[in-house]
Amino acid sequence: VRYRPSDLLILCESFLFSTIEMAQGSCHGTVTPDPNFDAEKTAGALRKAMKGLGTDEKAIIKALTSCSTDQRQQVRKQFKLMYGKDLISDLKSELGGNFEDLIVAMLDPIPLFLAKSLRKAMRGAGTDEEVLIEVICPRTNKEIEDIKTAYKTTFGRDLEEDVMSETSGHFRRLLVSCLQAARPEGPEVDQAKAAAEAKQLYEAGEAKWGTDESEFNRIISSRSFAQLIATFEEYTKVSQRTIRNSIKREFSGDVERAFMAVAWCIENRPQYFADRLYRSMIGAGTDDDTLIRLVVSRAEFDMVEIKKCFLEMFGKSLAKMIEGDCSGDYKRGLIAIVGTN
Repeated sequence: VRYRPSDLLILCESFLFSTIEMAQGSCHGTVTPDPNFDAEKTAGALRKAMKGLGTDEKAIIKALTSCSTDQRQQVRKQFKLMYGKDLISDLKSELGGNFEDLIVAMLDPIPLFLAKSLRKAMRGAGTDEEVLIEVICPRTNKEIEDIKTAYKTTFGRDLEEDVMSETSGHFRRLLVSCLQAARPEGPEVDQAKAAAEAKQLYEAGEAKWGTDESEFNRIISSRSFAQLIATFEEYTKVSQRTIRNSIKREFSGDVERAFMAVAWCIENRPQYFADRLYRSMIGAGTDDDTLIRLVVSRAEFDMVEIKKCFLEMFGKSLAKMIEGDCSGDYKRGLIAIVGTN
């Protein structure tokens, strides 16, 4: 596969979209802070929705999707102050199933919610490697540090140690590299280094029998996104393939999916999450844990851009896909978060 100049321009634009604009706050969430927020009023509305016979699920959805995660933390404190009861415990006693999971997920700070997702993925028999990849590989240094802190505070365990005990080989090495939260994040690009390291990547994979996984790990884990986009451009000149195409050819299994997540998020982070959302709903059954995790964790960051990518990639809106795959209050809650437009 050979890039045309127009392809390289699109790739550069995707990089700027997924890194610089996000860093500058130019991506858009579908859930935003309520400018007229009143914690006491919201706490009262939630109490009223749960008091007496029956539960007003629509009122709960409206109350919690009309404010940001930080504002919800204030509501939790205000609810306990006013009624001497824990809001999450009360909601759990009134709700059930996937709708309960969605509502409870919204009441945790995002780093804590993701830390809980990681713990669930590694607890008990077997490990859900897809969750480890999705939660760890696309994150910024700050996001990783916040997740590690929440994990340690909540579970009294070290996230890196748990990941190391649950994974192996080059997959483990890449996750551990990501967990260092030490990737340079500046905009500077060394074009000579980009050309040299593109050649090193080519020689570590396409140009030889077998693959030098450590060389891929070294370059992809330790360079800034700005530097890597330049390296990926140079790589196509050397190999006549995109970096993601070569990753598919050179790797397999969990390590392929992990490298692919990193590379895809460098090129277009919302597109990566749009693909994950689609895969959570396509086929027989729904991966509700993944659907909830993605909707809740991206709602305030780049859900507008994710929805745009979703429509372009799959020919239908995210809301329409949710409508056809989910039902009841669970469906209404998800659509209230992502929006219909």
